[in-house]
Amino acid sequence: MSEDKDPIILVDGSSYLYRAYHALPPLTRKSDGLPVGAVSGFCNMLNRYIEDNNRPDGPTHVAVIFDHSSHSFRNDIFDGYKANRPPAPEDLVPQFPLTREATKAFNIACEEMEGFEADDMIATLACQARDAGGRVTIISSDKDLMQLVGDGIEMYDAMKNKRIDREGVFEKFGVYPDRVIDVQSLAGDSVDNIPGVPGIGKKTAAALLEHFGNLKNIYLNIDNLSDINVRGSKTIKSKLNEHSEKLEVSRKLTAIYCDIETEDIDSELNLKAVDLEGVTKLFDSLQIGTALRKQAERISEKRK
Repeated sequence: MSEDKDPIILVDGSSYLYRAYHALPPLTRKSDGLPVGAVSGFCNMLNRYIEDNNRPDGPTHVAVIFDHSSHSFRNDIFDGYKANRPPAPEDLVPQFPLTREATKAFNIACEEMEGFEADDMIATLACQARDAGGRVTIISSDKDLMQLVGDGIEMYDAMKNKRIDREGVFEKFGVYPDRVIDVQSLAGDSVDNIPGVPGIGKKTAAALLEHFGNLKNIYLNIDNLSDINVRGSKTIKSKLNEHSEKLEVSRKLTAIYCDIETEDIDSELNLKAVDLEGVTKLFDSLQIGTALRKQAERISEKRK
């Protein structure tokens, strides 16, 4: 898909469906009350971004990547992984398959893989494209994906209309993308229930890495922690020694895998004309209105 260095867009579908759900007021189908607001908001975002990028150097390959389920190989590593997350809202659940239907109706590749999270598949496709010389934009604000940024890969937060490059990653973590895994491993993540090392936050983790370079060097120089300007260096040393096994597990949970085996889906990522008949049929059945169909018609004309 990237032999000609075509620009590639990979959309974090699961993340943006949730964001659309929480950002927009509820919307239901008038005939029976079926929730459709998140589907409508997701499609608006998708259409707007693709339409806005319809230029000579705009995207020629697009895929929307979803989580296959709530269980991945990370749950097998640590059964507490994401255990503190509440179940999906009841009125969002029926919109999962509808969003996939809408994505396919717009003739955009819709991908997921059992046993892996969307992040891993996004990473695999992005790294494959980058290694072949392609340019990749990941539409997501997921902090875990920031470890991929650089060398032809950038992120775009569509909700904030903000691009995230290497400097944007540094602004977020205090380190550049190649050290994001180490910061997250040390600091943990309460959202995903990644343990980390208790008592070490992002700022302390970043300070340690700035001075020592990586996790291995931190442990090789654990008797020299007082050499850097961090509060409670004796306590930090004790915590690092006490929780080294937790740190190892945290790193496995935090790392995004770029080498999962995928079928050859390159041709599926080609940006094709919208299936106007399919879009019309779907949106009529959802009773969303005419605005999205008009957007689809404009995009379809531009893709010809």
